[in-house]
Amino acid sequence: MRPEDIIIKPIITEKSNDGLQDGKYTFKVNKKATKVDIARAVEKLFDVKVINVNTITVKGKEKRVGVHTGKTPDWKKAIVTIETNPNDMKYLTKGGKEVKVSKKYKDSIEEFMGA
Repeated sequence: MRPEDIIIKPIITEKSNDGLQDGKYTFKVNKKATKVDIARAVEKLFDVKVINVNTITVKGKEKRVGVHTGKTPDWKKAIVTIETNPNDMKYLTKGGKEVKVSKKYKDSIEEFMGA
């Protein structure tokens, strides 16, 4: 699946806005997407470093129109924790030389508030 197919839309509620200071963003995602798929999609779309992904399957509610009853569809919600202070990565090469790699990650998702 493409990242655009995995992340459907952001969920903006009072509870999800409380988690923004901790780097937690809430999205409605495809029901078939795994945690790894969601993490890769968020990293690719928003250029951030994902630390943790929690998923919840939200069950549909019973609705009634007149005498007819039905059910709204089930959907999947993902709470994605991003790194708010990305640091440079250091590793050793074969010769024992230390190499420093600095990937440019953002520390927040600006598009989240504009949705």
